[in-house]
Amino acid sequence: MAVTLTEAAAQRVKNMIAKRGSGLGLRVGTKVSGCAGFAYVVDYADEIKEGDAVFDSFGVKVVVDPKSLANIDGMVIDYVKESLLNEGFDFKNPNVKDSCGCGESFTV
Repeated sequence: MAVTLTEAAAQRVKNMIAKRGSGLGLRVGTKVSGCAGFAYVVDYADEIKEGDAVFDSFGVKVVVDPKSLANIDGMVIDYVKESLLNEGFDFKNPNVKDSCGCGESFTV
């Protein structure tokens, strides 16, 4: 399987990297956090480390560390803009079994 971006998310990442002036793509992972267990971690991918999985979506590299891959394999990341003040990445993760009430963490 893979971790992929929608076209809107890929365009947002391209714009962010262009504005920043450097970066290989988007690094996505998980960390232990919150009341449900895990939270997403999203950052620029400035390097590809040994063991990283690399996926390509609409010309953008999505880099995932091996420890996180089991939690997010098959995930699709979208970029949504609901209003001028409400925009961001939306994670559609088929591995999520439950999430906390505030939506900040999840269980796989």
